[in-house]
Amino acid sequence: MAHIHKEFLIESAPDNVWAAVRDVSEIHRRLAPGFVTDTRLEADTRVVTFSNGVVVHELLVDIDHEARRVAYAVVGGSLAPKHHHASMQVFADGKDHSRFVWITDVTPDDLAGPIAEMVDQGALVIKQTLETQATLDN
Repeated sequence: MAHIHKEFLIESAPDNVWAAVRDVSEIHRRLAPGFVTDTRLEADTRVVTFSNGVVVHELLVDIDHEARRVAYAVVGGSLAPKHHHASMQVFADGKDHSRFVWITDVTPDDLAGPIAEMVDQGALVIKQTLETQATLDN
């Protein structure tokens, strides 16, 4: 099983970052606009369309407000892993900064490269989006 771990700092308060992460039906607007072009909920599954044409069906496993953590698993769509589980978690790094931790476990191993590339691209967009929003809010 491949393990992808992405961690980065965001110049925005943890509550602001968490507000965008927990809004699971609006990631195309609030978290990763442009990288994610559409998101819609179908019961406990969100259908996410990426700018590269990939569409995934993600089972929302947990939204933990205390831990500021969202966990999800790809269960369908054009990307067809045998197993996929991921989480995004927001930690305080001072009053006005956040540490964003995105962890993904996936099989088969040959999906690790393409998924890691998408995580890297997504992380850049998330950071830029949330820091820009923090600047606008001040």
